[in-house]
Amino acid sequence: MNWFDVVSAACLVTGCALSLIAAVGLIRFPDLLSRMHAGTKPQVFGLLLILVGIGLRLRDWSDVGMLLAVAMFQLLTAPVAAHMVGRAAYRRGAVRRDTLLVDELTPVLEAERRD
Repeated sequence: MNWFDVVSAACLVTGCALSLIAAVGLIRFPDLLSRMHAGTKPQVFGLLLILVGIGLRLRDWSDVGMLLAVAMFQLLTAPVAAHMVGRAAYRRGAVRRDTLLVDELTPVLEAERRD
């Protein structure tokens, strides 16, 4: 057993734990914005750690290239999707505005309505 296997196993276990934490957060968190946070940040980082662990284990350039493509696609799509879901939920009134620390969208939406 070499150090690649040890680092790979650590990345895989940590990535799986973060993905599990994201799943529990989706079930346990009370509101939409908290669930969105749980569904994107730990899940994306967990997937990246899993991909690093697989890449260290396989060590073949064609496989690593495919893993990089998956990682880039995930990094590009997950934040954009979460942003769009949050913005749509805010516009529909599904977000509790009393829990927001900063509300930058209300003045923008009011300015759009006036125009």
